[in-house]
Amino acid sequence: MPELPEVETAARSLAPQVVGRTIVGVERLDWERMVETPPAPLFRELIVGRRILAVRRRSKWLLIELEGGWTLAIHLRMSGRLTVHDAAEPARHHVHLVLRLDDGRRIFFDDERKFGRVRLLDAAGLAALDAAHGPEPLDERFTAEALARALAGRRTRIKPLLLDQRTIAGMGNIYASEALWLARIHPLTPAASLNTGAIVALHGAIRQVLATAIAHEGSSLRNYRNGYGRQGQNQEHFLVYDRAGMPCQRCGTPIERIIVGQRSTFLCPVCQPITG
Repeated sequence: MPELPEVETAARSLAPQVVGRTIVGVERLDWERMVETPPAPLFRELIVGRRILAVRRRSKWLLIELEGGWTLAIHLRMSGRLTVHDAAEPARHHVHLVLRLDDGRRIFFDDERKFGRVRLLDAAGLAALDAAHGPEPLDERFTAEALARALAGRRTRIKPLLLDQRTIAGMGNIYASEALWLARIHPLTPAASLNTGAIVALHGAIRQVLATAIAHEGSSLRNYRNGYGRQGQNQEHFLVYDRAGMPCQRCGTPIERIIVGQRSTFLCPVCQPITG
């Protein structure tokens, strides 16, 4: 957390606020370990004076494209959030990076748990980041046939495989649970055992739960906020996630919580029988 819908919402809400503005200073960088590359002094030198050209997302990375062929790549991890503030707004204790813009406003990277990471990438670095991730599930090229090819011959259980960013970009614990419930697939089902109908159902479910979450501006379980500082509302529309003991919305059976790969996973034991 945040997953694809939250990072997409962050990108969409930041873009109208910062595109066209120039970064004129690094006001705060008090947790230098958050900058993975380049070294913090060079990061400060390279980023200042560059105009923001675009804001977009790749997998769970938020990408701020800058003049000169550089891209500021930010991974929010567990507790990070990016928001834009007026010059007079004080930075809280957990704001570890502050970028000052040419209109006086500032971008805050607030990260209570210090898990977030920042990279300033040239063209080669950006290409390497892109190559490390699988297809975007909302891209038109992500078809049921493409998903079938990715799952073919894989004996890995389907839930952990959905979380592998090399298989599908941006999927995380929440939306994997949601999609598997919608597709009526047990999280421990071996991927290779899924038939064509199940794969088609899973493909549609993945796209549906992600699109719905984006429409609701993501899920705010604790720290997540969009670029304006607003919470998402998708947590109010969960199908199965975090609903242990509550009735399944299809059959009324109590939802169960199990641990898969050290992650909480929610399912209906009747609608999602284990197979394979």
